[in-house]
Amino acid sequence: MAEHKMKVIGIGDDGKRSLLPIYEKWIYESEILVGGERQLAFFPDYSGEKRVIKGGLTNLVNDLSQETKKIVILASGDPLFYGIGSFLAKKFRVEIYPYLSSIQLAFARMNERWQDAYITSVHGRSIKGLIQRINGREKIALLTDEENSPVKIARYLRSFGINEYRMFVAENLGGENERYGFYDFEKIEAMEFSSLNVVILQKVKEVKTWGMGIEDEEFHQRKPEKGLLTKKEIRTLSLMALNLKENSTVWDIGTCTGSVAIEASLIAKEGSVFAIEKNEHDLENCMLNQVKFRTDFTAIQGKAPEKLDTFPDPDAIFIGGTAGRMEDILTTCCTRLKKGGRIVLNAVTIENLMQAVEAFKQNGFEPTITLAQISRSKPILNLTRFDALNPIYIITAKHREGASK
Repeated sequence: MAEHKMKVIGIGDDGKRSLLPIYEKWIYESEILVGGERQLAFFPDYSGEKRVIKGGLTNLVNDLSQETKKIVILASGDPLFYGIGSFLAKKFRVEIYPYLSSIQLAFARMNERWQDAYITSVHGRSIKGLIQRINGREKIALLTDEENSPVKIARYLRSFGINEYRMFVAENLGGENERYGFYDFEKIEAMEFSSLNVVILQKVKEVKTWGMGIEDEEFHQRKPEKGLLTKKEIRTLSLMALNLKENSTVWDIGTCTGSVAIEASLIAKEGSVFAIEKNEHDLENCMLNQVKFRTDFTAIQGKAPEKLDTFPDPDAIFIGGTAGRMEDILTTCCTRLKKGGRIVLNAVTIENLMQAVEAFKQNGFEPTITLAQISRSKPILNLTRFDALNPIYIITAKHREGASK
C-alpha cells in the first residue's frame, strides 16, 4: 500500500489555469500522475510516470495498491460529484482537492442560483424512469453522455408532452469552445452538441402533478366493460400495504390499465417498476396512461409467471390478477422477493382467498388479510344514497420471522 496519501485533484477544461499554484506544485513534485487522456495532456512537460485511467476503476486500484511513490490523481471538476473521489477514498488514504463541478459552472452561466435544484445523472445510465423523477420540479440539472445527449433528452421529454420547461445546454464549460444558451425542444432535435455538456431544465409554467389516489375516471381503460381497473380506494390501501420506499423495485402482475404501476412509480421515483399484462388492448391503455401521468416503467405483454425472469428481484409485488395460475405465480414471487419485502394480492372470491393464504404459508410467508367493503355516495334526485363496490380481500404477505429467503 502506498506510504503517502494520494492527492486527488479536480481540474477544469482550461487545464492548468483552473489550478491553484500549490496544486500545480504538488503535481510536478509527484512521481506518478494518473488521469484520463484529456487531463494528462495538460501536462506535456511532466517528468514523472503517467498512467492513463482505462479498463475500469478496479484495475486502477489494483495498479496503485502496491505503489510507494508519490501519486497524484487528476479528476474532472469535483471528484466527489459523480466522480471517482468517493470510490478512491474507500480504497486508499487520499486528500481531495475539488475544482468547480460542471453543474456549478452551468448555473453560473445561467446566472441562476442552484441550491434548490434537483440534480440527477443519465451519464452511463438508462434514461428509463427519468420523467417521474423530474416532472414538476422547479429546476433540474442533468449530467449527460454521448448516448443520452440533449437531443435524445428533448425527444424523450416531448414524448410525454412536456412543454412547461425551457432547456439550457452548456458545452465545454471552461474550455476554448465553450457554448451555452436556451433552446426550444423542437429546434434542438436538429442540432449537434459537444459530448461534454450539461443540461438544465427550468420550469416556466405550472405542471400538472398527481398525488396518491388518482380518480378512476382519469385513466384510459377498456370500455364499456367495468371492473378491470383497481378502484381508487382499493388501490390506495394496496399501495399502503406494499410499504414502498423512494428507491423500491416493484412488480405489478396483471397490470391492466397500469393504475397501480403508475401510482407506484410516483412513490418509488428513484426506483423502478416492472409490469406484465396478458391482454394486448389493456397494455395499449397502460401505455397511454404512462404518457398522461408522466411515468416511465417497463410494461410487457405476457402471462405470468412466464417472463418474470426478465425482471430484477423486487422489494414489493402487487398481484391484481393471476389468470388461474396462482400457485405458480406465488411460488415464483415468494422465491424472488427480497428479504423484508411484501407481496400484496387482491382477491374477489373466498376460494382465491383460501388458495392464496395456503400458497403463502407453504412458501414460508405470513399472510394478513383485510376485507375492504367500500361504498361511494351517489345522488338520487336531491338526496344521496350509497353504491357498494365489490368486496375485495387485500392479502399482504411477508417472510415468516426467522425464515430464510
